[in-house]
Amino acid sequence: MDSIHSPRVDGLMPYVPGEQAPGDGWVKLNTNENPYPPSPAAIAAIAAAAAQGLERYPDPQARRLRERIAAHHGVPTEQVFVGNGSDEVLALAFCAFFQHGQQPLLMADVTYGFYEVYCRLYGIRCAPVPVDDHLRLDLDGFAARAASDIAGIVIANPNAPTGEGLPPGRVQRLLDLRPDRLVLVDEAYVDFGGQSAIELVDRYANLLVVQTLSKSRALAGLRVGFAIGQAPLIEALERVKNSFNSYPLGRLAQAGAAAAIDDRAHFEATRQAIMRSRTKLMMQLKLLGFDVLPSQANFLFVRHPREDARELAARLRDARILVRHFRKPRVEQYLRITVGTEEQMAYLVRTLRALLPEAGAGMRAAAMP
Repeated sequence: MDSIHSPRVDGLMPYVPGEQAPGDGWVKLNTNENPYPPSPAAIAAIAAAAAQGLERYPDPQARRLRERIAAHHGVPTEQVFVGNGSDEVLALAFCAFFQHGQQPLLMADVTYGFYEVYCRLYGIRCAPVPVDDHLRLDLDGFAARAASDIAGIVIANPNAPTGEGLPPGRVQRLLDLRPDRLVLVDEAYVDFGGQSAIELVDRYANLLVVQTLSKSRALAGLRVGFAIGQAPLIEALERVKNSFNSYPLGRLAQAGAAAAIDDRAHFEATRQAIMRSRTKLMMQLKLLGFDVLPSQANFLFVRHPREDARELAARLRDARILVRHFRKPRVEQYLRITVGTEEQMAYLVRTLRALLPEAGAGMRAAAMP
């Protein structure tokens, strides 16, 4: 008997999100959430929006939110698109810009796993470009592949799960490769020390920058993402969005997100705290014998030369600490560790010191005067 569902469903391999903590008392360092609460102004705005008007549909254009994002980034409102988390914005962009027959979409072979999922969903050929031996993006490799027909280019900047960030000048090199194809720059982690490509938008009609409020503004539970690009790109995203769902962002999400964007003091204080903790954690992990990649994100990508990453992740889980392990070629011996609060980082380091007694002894020796 033929299956009742569409043939493409059989070939889908959905993205697997990080494990949720099974109860209280866990240190959750596996999904790159912000360890600090969101802006009090955002909480107040959500409460006010909930007090009245929920019987009405939200503004399908999210005008106020788009205006606040535009003002924050110094762009016209017509260059801003918003959606239900950056994952939805990415999915709509893949639909709008990368379906060019059999032409392949270029991406790094070590990057955000959802990109390949979108390719399978939309029937887009995926063309991974290997990162170098240090897990850095190989722009020469992208250039070589772009010499033939391609559907476009997508990069995460800073890259996930490695944490590498590219300055705008290197992103510009990608934009110059094929002016006739979109370059999508996913900047989910840019606020933790990266440099945004938004400054290039007015000069490049083929640039779309995507960001999220889940990370640096601690609104992962609200699901708000946005894209910035020239007006024709935004209009294309609107057409695709309105072919799926005219109301992707509810009243509460729009109100809370707008308030969070406006509260620059809270944003600055919390992101700076995370960056300080990242620097401290990097030094402590190195003392424990870990190899730590440079990071401009709110996580570290690490490996220990004498420990199996999968086993170490399991032992940390036994201590009620969740970190992310990827069972993928080239990175299977790495762990991705979200930067948490100072207290969470101290508990992580104490636990690792106990699990790695030789490393712990070295760390204590290094701390002696």
